[in-house]
Amino acid sequence: MAGYTEVVRLLDVTNLRGTALAFRSDVRRFKPPANPDPTLIDFVDRPFDSVTTVIDQLSRLETQLRTQGDRRAVFLTIYVRMTQQVRDGIERDLFAEPGWMRRYLISFANYYRQAFLAFERGTLGKVPDPWRIAFGTAVRGDTLIIQDALLGVNAHINYDLALAINDVGIDPNRAQKYADHGAINNILARLVDAQQDALADIYASGIDNIDAVFGRLDESLMLLSMTEGREQAWRIAVILTDIGVEPIASYARWVLRATATGGGFFILTPHLDSSLLRILRNVENDRIDLDSVLERVEEHINCTRS
Repeated sequence: MAGYTEVVRLLDVTNLRGTALAFRSDVRRFKPPANPDPTLIDFVDRPFDSVTTVIDQLSRLETQLRTQGDRRAVFLTIYVRMTQQVRDGIERDLFAEPGWMRRYLISFANYYRQAFLAFERGTLGKVPDPWRIAFGTAVRGDTLIIQDALLGVNAHINYDLALAINDVGIDPNRAQKYADHGAINNILARLVDAQQDALADIYASGIDNIDAVFGRLDESLMLLSMTEGREQAWRIAVILTDIGVEPIASYARWVLRATATGGGFFILTPHLDSSLLRILRNVENDRIDLDSVLERVEEHINCTRS
């Protein structure tokens, strides 16, 4: 049975590394806003029941967050555009099972909605750890824009997606559904450059320069590969469908949570000193020459290794 094969594959090095990092770290330092904002809550207080509602409500939430200078908007800038592109793909008959794809998008978005709502209300027991890291970091606003984006991608793809796929079901016609799931990767691949341009235009004009710095952190970015995260999401859904009994189901969910939590902490490393972080922020905002930054980063990395 496919489910048992996928259980074995959960024991790979990347999962073990992410799990170990989650155990060594503490999410309690990531705090919600001091006072819940009723305007933000209103956008996500009711379950999404259509793809149109998902796009409309999350677009409004993104706009409001940007107006308030709340960096939780960064991930939404990416997510709303991705959802629009998948919706357009459905309308162009790119998927074998369009009805399933609509339910897929709605279920996926409702996991984000629930996490955002719980965090904004301060009911932290209902906030999955990967989202607590992502939202808490964005609210604090002391990291890089690109980190805010990656933390949101990590929480949504590496945690929420498996649960959403399991909710909408992978049977019958599993092969067709898997093909549709995989077809989204092609859409995402075409969006990568456009998404980076959008972040640069809206939040930080020097994000293109930050790529040169973060390109040195290949291991971190590899852990956050969207296609790998989406493959793992399907793997978890297969396990929950084909086996779905204890302790296997609990183990699969535990791996899901632990690796996504570890992935969140991985994005926040290496721990940059305040002067270097300040320089990188200036690069994001195109206020400093990149060559001097690369020299400073090289110096920091060499000191860390020694």
